[in-house]
Amino acid sequence: MTLATRHEPRCSNLSEEGTATRSDGRPIRVAFLIDRLGVGGTETQLLALIRHFDRSQVEPFLILLKGEDEESRFMEPDDIHVLRLGVRSLRSGKALRQVRVLARFLRQERIDILQMYFPDSTYFGVLAGKLAGVKALIRTRNNSNHWMTPTHRVLGRLLNRFVTLTVCNSQAGREAVLRDERPDPASVLVIENGVDVERFAQIPPVDPDPDPGRRLRVGMVGNLREIKGVDLLIRAAAKVVEQFSNVEFVVVGEGDQGPDLERLIAETGMTGRFHLPGRSEDIPGFLATLDLAVLSSRSEGTPNAVLEYMAAGRPIVASAVGGISHLIRDNVDGILIPPGDVERLATAMIGLLHDPERRVDLGRAVRMRVVEFDRSRVANRFGELFRTSVGCVTSDEG
Repeated sequence: MTLATRHEPRCSNLSEEGTATRSDGRPIRVAFLIDRLGVGGTETQLLALIRHFDRSQVEPFLILLKGEDEESRFMEPDDIHVLRLGVRSLRSGKALRQVRVLARFLRQERIDILQMYFPDSTYFGVLAGKLAGVKALIRTRNNSNHWMTPTHRVLGRLLNRFVTLTVCNSQAGREAVLRDERPDPASVLVIENGVDVERFAQIPPVDPDPDPGRRLRVGMVGNLREIKGVDLLIRAAAKVVEQFSNVEFVVVGEGDQGPDLERLIAETGMTGRFHLPGRSEDIPGFLATLDLAVLSSRSEGTPNAVLEYMAAGRPIVASAVGGISHLIRDNVDGILIPPGDVERLATAMIGLLHDPERRVDLGRAVRMRVVEFDRSRVANRFGELFRTSVGCVTSDEG
C-alpha cells in the first residue's frame, strides 16, 4: 500500500501480530457498490479483486446500482451474493425507496465495510450506509478527476464528513482528490491497481530478429473515447509510416468515438495500416502479437493496459499521466512522452522500431518490474486496510 500520508485509525482490538480481529471471529463482510458491470478498467479491477480475496478473511458482497442489462448480468460472479437495485436516476422516486432497501440489506447482512465506486454509487451509498449504521464507508477514486464539474466538487466536499477513507489508485489521483474535494489528507490512501501476472506468463519475449517479410505490429488496448487519445496515435502513426513500410497499428476496444476515428484514419491515409477491430476477448493473445505497445491517453489513474503490457513483456511507449509515471520509469522500463504530443509520440515509436535490441531490453525490464503489482499483493493490501477498519468498528462497538 502506497501511503503519501499514512492513515492509522485508532484501534484497540488488535491481535499480537498487529492486525485487527473481529470479536465474533467471522470474516470481514465487505459490500462493494458500483453502478453496473462492464469491460472498463474499474469494473474489471473490482471483479479481479473479489476473486483474489481469501474468503476465510474477507466475505465480499456485490451491489449494483443499475446492473439490469445483459452485459452486466453476464459478468456477475456466481459465488457471491449480488444485489441489483435497478436505480437508473438518483432523481427518481425509486432511488429514495431503494436507499431504504439497501440500508435494510446492509443491516441484515451485518456489513462491516461499504466500498463505493463512481459518483452516483458513492452519493447513493453514503446515504444508505449511514442509515444502516455501517461504520466504515470507503470512497474509491480510480482516475484524476478529469470528469469533475463544480457541482461534483461541492458534493465531494460535503461527503468528506461522512466518508471514512478515500482510496485512489495513483498518487496523481490522490492529489486531485485533495485539490478538488479538500478532505483530511490523512484519510486519502493510494493502493495501485494489480494484474494477474500468471495469466501472461506464457507469452514469449519480444522477437529480437523479426522476420523481415512480416509487418511490425504496434498495438494499444483502450476504449475508443477521447480521453484515451486514439486520435493522437493515429496522427503519430501517419508520421511513423513515412519511415517504415512494414508497420501496422491495431487498437482493440469499443466506444462511441469509433466512427470519428475511422474517418480520421481515412483522412490521414492510414486505411489498411491502422485497424480498429473492436473489443478483444483474448488480451494476452493480442499482446503476444505486438512488437511495441502504446498508450496515448490524455488522462489516467493506474491503467490496466500498461500493467498488462508489462506482464506480457512488451516494450512500452506511454503518456506520462496519472499513475503511469509510477509504473514506468522513463528510459528504464519504457519511454514516457508528454500527453498530447504527437511529435514526441511518433519519435519514440520510430526510435524503438529502428532498434530491436532496445525493444527486447525494455520488454525484459518491465516483466521483472511487474511482479510488484501482482493482483494477489493488491488483494492483501486491501485486506490489511479492511482488517484495520474493522478493528476500529469492533472497538467502537465494544
